[in-house]
Amino acid sequence: MKLPKKYSNLIYALLMSIIMGLMMAAVLTAILTGMSGDYVTRWLKAFIQVWPVAFPILLILAPLVRKMTDSLTES
Repeated sequence: MKLPKKYSNLIYALLMSIIMGLMMAAVLTAILTGMSGDYVTRWLKAFIQVWPVAFPILLILAPLVRKMTDSLTES
């Protein structure tokens, strides 16, 4: 099942914020606290804290970045 195209920005922001949030939380958790036994728990806690910030930022900025990208590239 596919969703209507009008939800494209919302879906993009949702997926990108989840992916980026998980990756950034993983890297920063490893750098700041190490890879000890409870790493996964600390990583997921960090993600839960950053995702609510990442999602609205991407939701707002994604259309702007797409326009900027379009102005810098040829079709």
